[in-house]
Amino acid sequence: MKKERELTPREIVAELDRYIVGQAQAKRAVAIAMRNRWRRMQIEGPIKEEIYPKNILMIGPTGVGKTEIARRLAKLTNSPFIKVEATKFTEVGYVGRDVESIIRDLVHVAVQMVRAEEEKKVLAKARENAEERLVDLLLPKTSTRVEYDPLTREKMLKMLRSGALNDRVVELEVELKPPQPTIEILAASGLEELEMQLREMFSAFLPLKGKKRKVKVAEALEILTKEEASKLIDMDRVVREAIQLTETSGIVFIDEIDKIASRGEGYGPDVSREGVQRDLLPIVEGTTVNTRYGMVRTDYILFIASGAFHISKPSDLIPELQGRFPIRVELSPLSKEDFVRILTEPENAMIKQYQALLKVEGVELEFTREAIEEIAQIAYDLNQKLENIGARRLYTVLEKVLEEVSFNAPDIAPTKVLITREYVREKLGEIISQEELAKFIL
Repeated sequence: MKKERELTPREIVAELDRYIVGQAQAKRAVAIAMRNRWRRMQIEGPIKEEIYPKNILMIGPTGVGKTEIARRLAKLTNSPFIKVEATKFTEVGYVGRDVESIIRDLVHVAVQMVRAEEEKKVLAKARENAEERLVDLLLPKTSTRVEYDPLTREKMLKMLRSGALNDRVVELEVELKPPQPTIEILAASGLEELEMQLREMFSAFLPLKGKKRKVKVAEALEILTKEEASKLIDMDRVVREAIQLTETSGIVFIDEIDKIASRGEGYGPDVSREGVQRDLLPIVEGTTVNTRYGMVRTDYILFIASGAFHISKPSDLIPELQGRFPIRVELSPLSKEDFVRILTEPENAMIKQYQALLKVEGVELEFTREAIEEIAQIAYDLNQKLENIGARRLYTVLEKVLEEVSFNAPDIAPTKVLITREYVREKLGEIISQEELAKFIL
């Protein structure tokens, strides 16, 4: 499995710039963190074990790119990534999910990633084996065990590979996993893993069942290829690699960490909030977590926490947890100019997405520069007047502007639609002028 690509901090920032507008400080911080992780891997000797990742705390309002920076970073570096909300977890002893489930879920993501890589490696061989099995199904059965000559099989294989047999129906036996026994343990923290292990144990006693299905050849080939690939993959090696990948390259993004910051004097719900922080502490600073795949060390996993900190502030977190996030990055609210860039510049820019969607119907969508600036201005003004939801406001505004075009697209295609400033004002003017109405619609 390929580890972090050897990207320099400048290259990482340039890659992030392709998808995320602004927030240069946050991009630099994560780029340095990833490069330091690569540098650590190059070090020989005992000091390597002493170098721990510097976890990052991102502070900024919703919709400014905190989650997207972490997600794009993980994709860029082929790292196992998981996003969790801090508010979903409860202190050990309370009903709810415990924080160790974060690591269990992260390992599962890594196993899926490594397995997908292994499947690519064995795909050619698996496809070949699947084709041979499919030829056996396609050749007519005889009462006597007659072996077909190689020329007949070769001819059938050529027809299969050319797609000439795709619409023929074959009957094949598909392996079905035994039904999961309904075992439920009261969801006290820490018992989710026990529940999973009990289910697996009972499943082992139930025989694998086969079910006969009639499917077209094209679908049968996919089903058989997956079955053959599973036989060729060494799952023990996959699990070993996945655990190693998690320990050295895992990224955990903890959102809404400001919601578990204590603001009181140790009574009411703040007690449980502080309990979650104390449970997070050993995982962030480095511990060993027992998962269904084996023991996983969290010492070198990179943790990125984020929060708006409107009501609380980072100093409201318990001091020990504050110390585990030494890099603080403040993300700035988005301006009108940022909105214009978000609409047009990134590779997955919102306007490009809508143009691609409507092109499917044969409608060519074009925006004038003035229309884009008007949409950006309206989104910015709404964020100032109502709740500031950052770039997500652009989706709300664009949906309303393009509602009629999207609805009528099948009837008016093929055609070209030009969105002008006047068109935008016509669609949104009445709603914006009535602030109470805007609260509900935009």
